[in-house]
Amino acid sequence: MILRHFLHIYDFNSETLRHLLAQALELKKTPIQPLLAGKSLGLIFEKPSTRTRVSFEIGMGQLGGNVISLQNSEIGLNSREPVKDISRVLSRYVDAVMIRAYHHSDILEFAAYATVPVINGLSDLHHPCQGLADALTILERKGTLQGIKLCYLGDGNNVCRSLLEIGTRLGMNIVVCCPQGYEPDMTGVSGTISHAPAHAVKDADVIYTDVWTSMGQEDEFAKRMRDFEGFMVNEALVAKAKPDAIVMHCLPAHRDQEITDGVMESPQSVVFDQAENRMHAQKSLLLHVMGVSL
Repeated sequence: MILRHFLHIYDFNSETLRHLLAQALELKKTPIQPLLAGKSLGLIFEKPSTRTRVSFEIGMGQLGGNVISLQNSEIGLNSREPVKDISRVLSRYVDAVMIRAYHHSDILEFAAYATVPVINGLSDLHHPCQGLADALTILERKGTLQGIKLCYLGDGNNVCRSLLEIGTRLGMNIVVCCPQGYEPDMTGVSGTISHAPAHAVKDADVIYTDVWTSMGQEDEFAKRMRDFEGFMVNEALVAKAKPDAIVMHCLPAHRDQEITDGVMESPQSVVFDQAENRMHAQKSLLLHVMGVSL
């Protein structure tokens, strides 16, 4: 049996990603469908989580399945037990595993030893579930992804990388605008790099930002605040994009740091629709990796 792991956006081709998005829109119309009755999902959290945990737990429940959620204090990745042992044990109990870890290498090792599908709920290098929900949100608002210009302002982090991958797969024009030294890995993706926010957002359909200091980078806070000066998504910057541009943020947001409170609360903000869509996109993903059709 070939396992349908979802560790990176590039694990799925364009056709599969489009199918997942279309299916997510259908699931959003009719949320309660017991398509995964009798199935169980294991959730492993090495990092704190709000949206990832709640969206997977509620989503799996709406599909009629069961969830077991394990914090790192309980499971102890690479401390209490080796990753490969945890993977093989959980594979005997559940039908799929979502893992949120500090190191992408741990997720890859977990998937290598698993005999059930593994979903990357976030690592230091990739956040594919977020990318899927982001594409769903843009599709919902703009009616298409092909040719959409998305300007991402911020650190070239895991969210940025997954945006670049899904943009490449589905025909979006991604512009990453960041300070010198914060560029993402552009290997295998299409997109452009800019260091000038006012120029980068010109004619943008979507403006996207994320925190400047991610979990595990707290000791870099002061330096990053200096380096990212001028990259805040504020009202003046949004005004340089298309009049109907939408503003996105994967949350949690540091208001009046990478984005102003006014922009977060503006009619152009789709931040909370975006958060909701994590659940719908992931429900579609769960059906796919478990081989269940809508």
